[in-house]
Amino acid sequence: MTSDEFQGLLLRDVDGAITATVETLQTSDLPDGDVTVRVEYSDINYKDGMAITGIGHRRIAQFFPFIPGIDFAGVVGDSRSTRFAPGDRVVLTGWGVGEKWWGGHAQKARVKAEWLVPLPDGMTTRTAMALGTAGFTAMLCVDALDRHGIDRSREVLVTGAAGGVGSVSVMLLKRLGYRVVASTGRAEEEDYLRGLGAASVIARSELSEPSQPLLPERRAGVIDTVGSHTLATALAATVYDGAVTAVGLVAGRDLPTTVLPFIMRSVTLIGIDSVFRIEIKVQALPGDARCPGDVVHGRLLEAVPQEDRCRGL
Repeated sequence: MTSDEFQGLLLRDVDGAITATVETLQTSDLPDGDVTVRVEYSDINYKDGMAITGIGHRRIAQFFPFIPGIDFAGVVGDSRSTRFAPGDRVVLTGWGVGEKWWGGHAQKARVKAEWLVPLPDGMTTRTAMALGTAGFTAMLCVDALDRHGIDRSREVLVTGAAGGVGSVSVMLLKRLGYRVVASTGRAEEEDYLRGLGAASVIARSELSEPSQPLLPERRAGVIDTVGSHTLATALAATVYDGAVTAVGLVAGRDLPTTVLPFIMRSVTLIGIDSVFRIEIKVQALPGDARCPGDVVHGRLLEAVPQEDRCRGL
């Protein structure tokens, strides 16, 4: 390939069905933007799976042809912005990239300078994408619970714990000294979750069925990635003045609960968005809870060749 050529995972809409193929593209094919980045690593998020397959509650890719990938890390190749110069190592998460703007599942990306942040010192682009949007979102959730001042002597529940947000949440909460209860629908992941720091592992079915609006108080805090009945049950069992962060909807967009947890137990429900979060809150976490590369679980660092991303999805 020439210096102007690169490979990318290109989505097309063929008679209403989405196709995904690795194709050779030209730099001139990229959208207009201030900074062109040589992408070294991206990852596969829940939204990426929805974009590539077309399955989900809404169509993620807003137009075609389209390159998915809601985050990436790499090296600046060309810049028209004073913020970044060629050779700078950068990270992008959110801002509608991979939804409304060509994303990171390619060897090059061109974006607006204000969407990029410098790669933190001591972190590689590989580790940055092992954490990725899921890790950033988990850090926002943990930070929200910590700022709320929940009782560290009580349990904290993480739902969807074997997923990206859940895995990093378990790891961070453990490092902060919380007793973590991990919920998963995959019993075979128990050893993995305990290795991340979970004190106990419960089945998803314990939370996924309709429940009473109030249950015995059990947990000081919750990080919920599931939604629907799982979130409602988690709220019902949260202790007085506890807090619940809501960040996912894999079980549904509905919330079949009542006002009782809020007006009788003063429970706080905190919505977490990482797409348009301008302030990076990682610095707010205590130093011993930050997530350097040496504590990233090995399974989060599995690299997948670009052509295999297409075949696997």
